[in-house]
Amino acid sequence: MLEKNVKILHATPDDALGILNVLHKTWLDTYPNDEIGITEDDIEDSYKDSFTEGNVTRLKDKIANIPVNQKRIVAKNDNLVVGVSTFVENEENNQLKTMYVLPDFQGKGIGQMLWNEMSKFFNPNKDIIVQVATYNVGAINFYKKKGFVDTGKRFTDEHFKMKSGAMIPEMEMVIKTKNLP
Repeated sequence: MLEKNVKILHATPDDALGILNVLHKTWLDTYPNDEIGITEDDIEDSYKDSFTEGNVTRLKDKIANIPVNQKRIVAKNDNLVVGVSTFVENEENNQLKTMYVLPDFQGKGIGQMLWNEMSKFFNPNKDIIVQVATYNVGAINFYKKKGFVDTGKRFTDEHFKMKSGAMIPEMEMVIKTKNLP
């Protein structure tokens, strides 16, 4: 019944605050991890400037001027942004950069709706890659159901270094869309 109220749309500058809200709430729900040493305070600190006027304006501009090799879509339940997905077609592959759904809306088919829409933009001659936190079991299982397999590549990105010094361990997953020699 929820899906009937949810629409998948191209993001517009007016969606900027909603997108930031989805990212913030989803990160708070997903990434704190005692074993890794990432706290809720780390996540809050990494989002401390996200809702400033300057940052919101930058995101609005980014959305308004999205490059031709990128797509950003949102899932809206009535007028509330409840999900977001971003895709980049690189020279060598398709990359699913983000796919987040508000915690209260997860498990209701919205991720599938975002995936279905985003899939329309993938270049069928290029592999599809996604990078996911190694401990984000829900996302890993979602991607496996879509056909992604673990490439074995593990890494951390300084961009995601928390104030505590902890970093989110990531893994790469891929859907091979072409036969490699």
